[in-house]
Amino acid sequence: MRVTIARDEILTALQRVQGVVEKRNTMPSLANVLLEAKTEGLDILATDLELGMRGLYKAKVEEPGSVTFSARKLFEILKEIKEPEIALSVTDHSLVTIRAGRSQFKVVGLPSKDFPPLPAIEREGLIPLPGASLLQLIRKTLFAVGDNDTRYVLNGLLITLLTDGGKPMIRLVGTDGHRLAVADQPLEVGKDASFPEDTKVIVPKKAALEIRRLLEEGGDEPMIGFTKNMLIFRKSGLLLTSRLMEGNYPNYQQVIPKETSKKITVNREDFEGALRRVSVLSRDKTYAVKLTFASDHLTLFSSHPDMGEANEEIQAKFNGEEFSAGFNARYLLEVLTIMDGETIELQMDAPLSPCLLKETENQQRFKAVVMPVKV
Repeated sequence: MRVTIARDEILTALQRVQGVVEKRNTMPSLANVLLEAKTEGLDILATDLELGMRGLYKAKVEEPGSVTFSARKLFEILKEIKEPEIALSVTDHSLVTIRAGRSQFKVVGLPSKDFPPLPAIEREGLIPLPGASLLQLIRKTLFAVGDNDTRYVLNGLLITLLTDGGKPMIRLVGTDGHRLAVADQPLEVGKDASFPEDTKVIVPKKAALEIRRLLEEGGDEPMIGFTKNMLIFRKSGLLLTSRLMEGNYPNYQQVIPKETSKKITVNREDFEGALRRVSVLSRDKTYAVKLTFASDHLTLFSSHPDMGEANEEIQAKFNGEEFSAGFNARYLLEVLTIMDGETIELQMDAPLSPCLLKETENQQRFKAVVMPVKV
């Protein structure tokens, strides 16, 4: 195998796969990337057996071939090289030589036959999606997905394809039991395109993170599809596949409080700023902050037995009787950070009932629920 490729091209490819390669080294080949030199360019693949990524990159291929070796080590080498072009060559014993200007590296690789194959993918049945909209949906829900939660399905993002009033919709839901985020987006589906409505799948958090990174790059609009046990995501010549999670997602609709007349309207930036300041003196593990809702203001209070206490008042509109409720400040801040618009609305019936948060200008497309804590 002999290939010449632009440094920026291969560096971009390796940056993309760093999140895919297996860090725990359960199998040596899973910490590697597979390089396949073909007449049309250089194919670069990575997988952890659950998640796989494949991309074809422009390259001058003098001799086809393939090899697999450390994704992290190759990335570290290429980051330090300043030459615009990289030459790669491989011996019969999988010894990889990297040349750039006066620099030369010889790295031990593994035969490509040791690399796990990626699943065969059909091109049919993929739905085109607006990349910016999908990125927004992921941004507004992924923060609520669990991390190593004992309830396995809570470590995934629920994606639902449905019709609402005859219009195709995509809905994303994330929850870890303490907070919940739901975001909807209508879809423009061509008359001849098939829309797999009533599709519900749970996508692992790791896969959703990689999709978000790819969408943040911009470029061509993505396409997404699902088989019985797999997610397929295509964009700009890249293919990402992920196993879907098995299990039943909780009935999140039951958690969302019904509309109530007790509504608190507050400036989002004022609320977020006050919450950040007051939470500095909250207890380290609980980050508990007490909110007191009154007719024309919202009072935030926190205390720490060894540090002291903090108190701040901001303007708000409330049409109920004054009451107080405690919250984990970090959970509220994560919701406020991804909300848009000038004002937001909080709804809750009692001090220990779930709190529903909405964007005033975007009532139907995004909802978040945060569970209170005792203070």
